[in-house]
Amino acid sequence: MEIGLVGLGRMGGNMRERLRRKGHTVVGYDRNPEVSDVASLAELVRKLTAPRVVWVMVPAGEPTRQTIHRLGELLDPGDLVIDGGNSRYTDDRVHAERLAERGIGFLDVGVSGGVWGLENGYALMVGGDTRWVELAKPVFDALKPESEYGYVHAGGVGAGHFAKMVHNGIEYGIMQAYAEGYELLRAAEVVENVPEVFRSWKDGTVIRSWLLDLMVRALEQDPDLSGIRGYVQDSGEGRWAVQAAIDHEVPTPVITAALFARFASRRDDSPAMKVVAALRNQFGGHAVTTAAGSTEKGADAPGADVTPPAEASRG
Repeated sequence: MEIGLVGLGRMGGNMRERLRRKGHTVVGYDRNPEVSDVASLAELVRKLTAPRVVWVMVPAGEPTRQTIHRLGELLDPGDLVIDGGNSRYTDDRVHAERLAERGIGFLDVGVSGGVWGLENGYALMVGGDTRWVELAKPVFDALKPESEYGYVHAGGVGAGHFAKMVHNGIEYGIMQAYAEGYELLRAAEVVENVPEVFRSWKDGTVIRSWLLDLMVRALEQDPDLSGIRGYVQDSGEGRWAVQAAIDHEVPTPVITAALFARFASRRDDSPAMKVVAALRNQFGGHAVTTAAGSTEKGADAPGADVTPPAEASRG
């Protein structure tokens, strides 16, 4: 079948290639003319045969909103727009309603697989009406893994991106657990070969996973991770998952802690830890490290001579 693909970055470009390998005709558009098949969205639409299917793989937020709005102006009734980016699920209903006013269908698809999807296939979580899902099903079948798993019609509009949001929240927690285990193994100085321990866990253990395989691969490339700074960004989906948990009164302590750990990674000199250090100095006389890097003993630190209440802890 024919499909238009907007956004030919690392994932979009590989998706185009996988679809072509499966025999589908793909017309790709990207702002980078070196990878684009056409010069504009208008040309992309003209090259497709009705009913047209256009898959959007651009950054979430305003870039996606602008792209879908423009496609709504260019497409005809009976055509379909698929948002396969990491959009917030609350945006999906807005897009669906606006496109429906012109008789254009909309599906939201959470996509997982990263740079490995070209060879292994992409996990697809689809939200939207069954009519539109059936129109795009040949594309989903080509993109998904070869096994019986890796594809789900999760529900109505928004369900695909909501499922992907929760998926990414779980991913945060698993990665954080591996990371904390790695740090503990190194800090204890009991285990002599930390990378080999992780490698041994790849088979026969209850914590084996693809993420573990990728961690072993990373340690093979850089055994002590000295070439990597401990600074971790987030795509936004972890934040949305935590907010959704608050909205629905669902406790998600692991996902929340993993998100906050990423925030902590971005602070070379954490303001929060300054407060903790200052309070420990105040109530317990514990030594503090100054901004200049020197150490001041508790007795010399400001406020160290304040007499604490009798019931105060000196921990």
